[in-house]
Amino acid sequence: MTPLSLLLDGSVIHDIASFYVEINRVFMADEDWQLGPSLDALDDLLYGGYGVLAGHAAARVHWKDIAHSRAALGVAATKAWLQGKRSQPGTFNIDAIDAQLDALERGTGQTYFDIVMDIVAAHPNVRLTTD
Repeated sequence: MTPLSLLLDGSVIHDIASFYVEINRVFMADEDWQLGPSLDALDDLLYGGYGVLAGHAAARVHWKDIAHSRAALGVAATKAWLQGKRSQPGTFNIDAIDAQLDALERGTGQTYFDIVMDIVAAHPNVRLTTD
């Protein structure tokens, strides 16, 4: 069976919110609901079972203009995302968030883009190509 072929347009990704707009455009086009901005939701999506991946054993995703997305989901976006979580004490582990922020400041932390790439890599049914 030929894998499903999908195209992510990295040029339209300017921040975390627009990343999920593009994910929803590509993966959830025929659904009557959309993914929220959640890494857990992205991970669940890539297992298949709903959206365009439903009924497909494998997918090939070409991420056009990935360098633009890498920059958009880089250190600044990641810091803003973590600061947003940090502003919700009792909901998130503040010590862990502070450690992530400190790692970003030292240049050793994962960016949002890095985390997304790790999630995609954990799904052997999804083959990512870039340009």
